[in-house]
Amino acid sequence: MKNPTTPIVVALFVLFASSAWAQTALPYDITMSANLGVASDYRYRGISQTNRKPAFQGGFDFAHKSGFYLGNWNSNVDSAMYNGANLEMDFYGGYKGAWSAFSYDAGLLYYDYPGSGAGGTTRIDNTELYVGGGWGPVSLKVSYAVSDFFGAQDSKGAYYLDGSVAFALTKALSLVAHLGYQGNLKNGARVTEIDGSGPHRSITDWKLGASYDAKGWLLGASVIGTDRKLSAGTAAIGRRNISGEALLLSVTRSF
Repeated sequence: MKNPTTPIVVALFVLFASSAWAQTALPYDITMSANLGVASDYRYRGISQTNRKPAFQGGFDFAHKSGFYLGNWNSNVDSAMYNGANLEMDFYGGYKGAWSAFSYDAGLLYYDYPGSGAGGTTRIDNTELYVGGGWGPVSLKVSYAVSDFFGAQDSKGAYYLDGSVAFALTKALSLVAHLGYQGNLKNGARVTEIDGSGPHRSITDWKLGASYDAKGWLLGASVIGTDRKLSAGTAAIGRRNISGEALLLSVTRSF
């Protein structure tokens, strides 16, 4: 069987090798940064994408001094959950800036799952517009799906509200609290819980966590959960809950 983490592991090695370049400014007032990491689980809006197993992740960003940016981020995923795809590739671009103490960010994000649609199943992807702002420790963001939501039929128009509060206790240690609401799930995007209740048009997720900067290595620990008991992909065989409360650990390095 093909190792599902092979593409992302190769990508991480490339990022390690290019770290010196990533720290160097490019022509035309463009800078590049890169990141890589490993997590005990990959949770997207509170739902495990890896059957509650570890994830290898990494990406890079190009930013212009004007505020425009482009980037890519990648992670392994459960292939049974994504119709044969074992890799998620996110591509995004937008504009960010600040006015006094207020920061703002707006752009477009495309989720791609190369290889999905195996055996004549649905090809999975998703495109969202987003706009967000921050003031001190508080940040708010709204995302809106302009395509069918992750391949679900007739589901365009799903939205996600994301609110976070972050506090720096020391120069290295920070606490964060997050609350998210996935709404307007229509038709094929509605979710049915393990006990058969539903289908539901919304999911609420939350997170309480902390991060510690150990000389450039960001160590994270958080408790995360949702208000739904869901199962999908490989987990569906044993009706395993992939949206329940769990402790997540992570290590990330940025260059």
